Parts: sequence; structure tokens; C-alpha cells
Amino acid sequence: MSDPIHHECGLAFIRLKKPLAYYNDKYGTPLWGFQRLYLLMEKQHNRGQDGIGIGCCKLNAPLGKPYLFRERNAKRDSLIKVMEEQLKEFAKLARRGKIATGKFDDEGKPIIDPEKFKDQFDFGGEVLLGHLRYGTSGRFGAGGCHPFVKRTSWPTKTLMVAGNFNMTNARNLNHHLIQRGQHPIFDTDTQTVIEEISFHLEEAHDAVYHRERDAGTPGETIPQIISRELDLRRILEKCGDIWDGGYAIAGLIGNGDGFVLRDPNGIRPCHYYEDEEVIAFASERVPLMTVFGCDKKEVRELDPGHVAVMKRQEGKVDVELKIEAFTEPAEYKPCSFERIYFSRGNDPTIYKERHALGHALVPQIRKAIDDDFGKSVFSFVPNTAEIGYHGMMDGLRRARREQVRDELLAAVEDGSIDADLIDKLIMGNWPKGEKIAHKDIKLRTFINQEKGRDQMVSHVYDITYGIVKPDDCLVAIDDSIVRGTTLQKSILKILARTNPRKIVIVSTAPQVRYPDCYGIDMSELGKFIAFRAAISLLEKTGQHNKTVDVYLACKEELKKPVGEQENCVKQIYEPFTAEQISDEIAEIVRPKDGPWKGEVEVIYQTIENLHDSIPVHNGDWYFSGDYPTKGGTAIANQAYISWQDGSKDRPYDMLPLS
Repeated sequence: MSDPIHHECGLAFIRLKKPLAYYNDKYGTPLWGFQRLYLLMEKQHNRGQDGIGIGCCKLNAPLGKPYLFRERNAKRDSLIKVMEEQLKEFAKLARRGKIATGKFDDEGKPIIDPEKFKDQFDFGGEVLLGHLRYGTSGRFGAGGCHPFVKRTSWPTKTLMVAGNFNMTNARNLNHHLIQRGQHPIFDTDTQTVIEEISFHLEEAHDAVYHRERDAGTPGETIPQIISRELDLRRILEKCGDIWDGGYAIAGLIGNGDGFVLRDPNGIRPCHYYEDEEVIAFASERVPLMTVFGCDKKEVRELDPGHVAVMKRQEGKVDVELKIEAFTEPAEYKPCSFERIYFSRGNDPTIYKERHALGHALVPQIRKAIDDDFGKSVFSFVPNTAEIGYHGMMDGLRRARREQVRDELLAAVEDGSIDADLIDKLIMGNWPKGEKIAHKDIKLRTFINQEKGRDQMVSHVYDITYGIVKPDDCLVAIDDSIVRGTTLQKSILKILARTNPRKIVIVSTAPQVRYPDCYGIDMSELGKFIAFRAAISLLEKTGQHNKTVDVYLACKEELKKPVGEQENCVKQIYEPFTAEQISDEIAEIVRPKDGPWKGEVEVIYQTIENLHDSIPVHNGDWYFSGDYPTKGGTAIANQAYISWQDGSKDRPYDMLPLS
């Protein structure tokens, strides 16, 4: 994706099933669990670069000793900073003998005592939680990083939560807390989530406590009874009743209980792996496969509307993983952008799907170049589009082979075949793939940090000179074109320096027409190039009054109950075909200054081809406007009102209370 879209977040959860001494004996270090957490987060660093956080719970901690730890950082290279800082602390403790047995190995290194390690090293626990953040709201410093913590003097009331989510009804959730008598902090919907879980956790805790206290049970034994009776599935069932959104949420209770849950539509991804040593969760499948050296079949997807509960056993480390439904599963609508762009492409299924997306565009591309493969050069921007590029090239070569076969058969039939014809067909007019655009990551980072430097954006990419000829058509594939900003200010200007007769920009994703409300920073309609093109066409065709009509219609819809609303924003696009909107996008982004005066064409994937290429993970609300939850439609209507009013506030924060 050439546009800088903030998206998603990454989760990592580790629950060790053996005492730390086991890993020290088998793997030579009690850090084994911490190292797995580090690796899981590193393998998902693509999912969050606004900051990271890690948490740890130590099982069966002695009274008077801390048992819950957290570290967060929002600086550049935050994952490396936090993890390396902890590893340095471990090394320092070892050098000073605080976690050592007093003996040394053959290399002269101190031998670690697992019990001292657990006592002295903050993250020397059996339950570990990690989070990588791409923020869509709230604070962007360390204070806005997950995990969030609610601390009390009761382990069974203390809660740590991290997640990859966005709640469409965040304003209603905050209002719900106020009506209950609480004082929520209006900063992020993360706060509403942890407050809601915490409230029901405390209610369950207090019910057991008061029962046992009134029955005369000795105080020192009550915590064990509370731990035994806490029903996390039931607690989360009460929370899920009022949540509307896409979410994968992980949490720790201070007593060592852990949980991971997924929204009923399966919008946000969540996978897990279990063997005799560990239970591990991650947002993506491949990191689990890589870190634990396991097969694709051994990594499972957490079912939508289900919660995985890992309940501690008094005085023990081993744990049973129990997965149950906490709410009614809804229509399965996992995010298709995960497959198009967000998740790592080395997942075997995702690789095939991205390859298929590129392949599906071949008929449109052939039309754009008039089937003249010999005078076309094919490339990709940025690097994340490379898999789609390979699919496109495979499709183009197949198409050319079919042409050659048909012409050879025709020549055989009429007797005109000879060596010259064979050479011409086999050696000529084949699709040429080249690396044309090169992205300067360091410069891009510098520009991101120094806002207001639009004059430098055009230098983010550089080109390979001397490959494209003046009579060539240059075709460049991107995984998605959302805002069109980078395309307009950077990519097309730099590609134009190759001086082709025509530039064709191809998107493996369909036109992004509607806001996301489930965890991606795509909520402002006015930033979408497809929306801007539709508005421009309404003006050009004398239908500008339609923008006001839709505004009034959206206002009327928001007066209805959330579940009864229709997406009025669809009316903006109805007068035009997808091709007309693509043509207008091409006109908007075409370089207006500079010596190059060639033609620009923009091609988008069709929604039908998207579904064919990605048959399972086909949540397409960005493209179709068909939202999987009731709140999504309300967000779309409010987003249009906010655009018309010139408001920059998030639509979630502007919805009327219901």
C-alpha cells in the first residue's frame, strides 16, 4: 500500500505449561518464554510501529512480592529498545550473582538459578503478553500503548488487557459506564473495554468474597476459593453483549488466569498453537509456525465469538486450555485487507490469494495495453505489491502462450508455418517484467517525522533509468490505492521520468469507498480518492444537489435505531460505473506540471474477482459498504455528515447516543 495507512495491531500471548526450571534444563535458559514472546512480536512488527508494550504475571508469587509487571515504549524502534533493555537487565543480574547459583559453566558464565531468576527478573514469569500498536485514536505516547492495567490489592481483581480492536459504539459504551456510576476517561475505546471487563470481574469476585466472609471462612483461604470459582467465560459473555466492533483481545488476571477472545464476525484475526510445553496466541499464523517450528495444520484459528481460557491451578504451573463460545457467532466476515496487505505474505494461503489477485487483473490490463506485450513494461510499487505482481506476470505469460498456441495452430492448418513465423511467435511480444521503482525507506521516515514537507515527497521513490522506451506503456501494480496521496504526489511523478507513452496503475484491491470502523485508520471519507472522484463527477454532471440530499438522508437514518439504518453513502456512487470513477481518479492524480504529457489509466480490482481470489476472508465493507455489524452502517452515515460539516473528529465520537 503506497499510502501511509495506520492499521491493525499485533498480539502475542505466551502461557508456559512447565516450571521455569524445565526450560532452563532443556534449553539452557529460563528466558525461553520471554524469548518466544520477543520473537512473536518481532515476526509481527509489520502490524504496529506507534509503540509496543509487554506484560508478565508470575504464578504463585509469595505474599508481599509483586506478581504483575508491565513495560511500554512509544519511541522509534520501541520493540528492540524494550526487549534489549530487559535482556541487559538479565545479564546485569547474572553478573552480580543475584540470579545465579554461584557456579559457572565451562565457558565461565554464571549458571542461572530459575527460582532466583523468577524472583529478581521482572519478566521471569509463566504468563506473558505482548502488543504492537498502530494507533487510530487517543494518545500516541507510551501512555496510549497496550497493555492497560487495573491494579488492586486483590490479585483476582487486578486486570491487564491488550487488543487489536475498534468498537463502533465507543461513545455508547462510555455512556453506559457513566449510567452505572463510573467515571471513565474519554481517551480510547481500550479504556471502555478494560473498564467493562473489570466491572464484571469485580462483581464476580465480590459475590464470592461476601458469601465466604459471611459464612465465616478464614480470610487467608478466601483468595483460593475466589480463584477457583472465577468464570471468565461468563464474565466476558456479559461484556460481549454490548460490544459492537471487530476485536481480538487478550488479558491476564493477577492470579495467573489468562484469556483470549475474538469478535463474533471474526473480523480481526487470531491464531493459536499448543504443545506439551506452551500455549501461544498471535494475530497471524506464520509467526507461530516460525517461532515454534510447527506445521500449518498445527496452528489453529480461534473461532469467532469464542474465548480461550487458561485457568490457573493452585500451586501448579500446568494449565488446561478451554475454548468456549462467549456470544452467538454472527456471519463470518474476516477482514479482506488482512489478506490483501496487512498480514505477512509468507503465509502459504495468503501468498496464493495475493497471487490470485494479481492474476485476476489480467483481462483489464490486456485491454489497457491493447494486447501489445512487446511494447509494455510491467513493474510494481511498493514492495508489498510484489506477490500480486508475480500473479499478474504469470497471468500475462499464460495469456501470451495461449495467443502463440492459437496462431501456431492456425498456421499449421493453412500451411503457412515456417521457421521465421515460429521465431516471431516464440521470441516476440512477451511480457517484460522489470524493477522500475525503488523506495527510500529512510527518506520516507524522515518525511513522516518532519510534517509539512510536501516538496520532498516526490523523492521518496527513485527509478531504474534506461529500461522504459518512449513508445512503451508502463504498467505498475499496487496492492491498494486508498487515498491516492502518494500516487499523486510521488509515484506518478517519478514514474513519468521514465518517459513512457502511457502509465497504467493497477490496484489488486477494489476501490475503497467507505470508512473502516474495526481497527484501521480509514474513517474520513474525504480522504478516499474514490470518494473524491465520485464527488467530482457529481459536480461535472450537474448532480451537485445530490451531496445535500445524501447529507439529509444520513441525518434521518441516524435518528433510527442502529440496527434499522441503511447506508445512504452508497447513493453518492450509484450514478456512475466503477470504470467512470476509475477514469476520474486517473484525471485527479495525473501529473499536471512537468514535461511529461502522456496518458494515465487507473485499474481497480472488481469485488467479484476479490471474492473469487479470497473466498473465505471476504469482509468487503470498505469496497461494498455492506458492514458486518449494526454499528458499521451508522459509522458510514456519520462519516458522511462529518465530511459535509468539515469535521475532523472520528465518526465514532460523533454518533448520537442510543
